[in-house]
Amino acid sequence: MARTLMRTASKLAVAVYKVSGGRVGGRAAGGVPVLLLTVAGGKTGQPHTTAVGYFEHEGGYLVVGSAGGLPQDPQWFKNLRAAGFAQVQVGRQVRQVTVRELVGAERDAAWTDVVLVRCPPFGRYETKTTRKMPLALLTPSS
Repeated sequence: MARTLMRTASKLAVAVYKVSGGRVGGRAAGGVPVLLLTVAGGKTGQPHTTAVGYFEHEGGYLVVGSAGGLPQDPQWFKNLRAAGFAQVQVGRQVRQVTVRELVGAERDAAWTDVVLVRCPPFGRYETKTTRKMPLALLTPSS
C-alpha cells in the first residue's frame, strides 16, 4: 500500500513539475531544489522519471538515495548505479549527465559538508535505518 501511494505521488509530482517548468514542485521540504531524473530501468531498460532533491556540487548535481530512511535504497538509485548515465531536467532545461557514486571518504565528506550543512533534516533519514545513504554526483555531459 505504501509503495503504491509513493509511486502515485511521484507520478503526480513529475507531471506538475513538467507542466510548470519546475515553478511548482521545484523545491522540497527545507528548500532543497528538485530536479527530474530520468534513468533506464535496470530490468526493462525503459526510462523512468522521478523528482529528486539535489545539491549543486562540483559543477554537478549531488543526489541522495534516502528513500525517507527506508531499509533499502530507492529503485531510482539502483537504476543509476546500473546505467552510469541519465537525463536531468532543472526547470525547463534538460541535460544529459554522467553518474558517479561517491564512496568512502569522499562520500562521507559530501554527506557532512554538503548535505547536512545545506539541509540538516537529511540527518534524520540515516538514523531511521542501518544503511548509509548513498550519494551520486550527476555531471552534465551536454
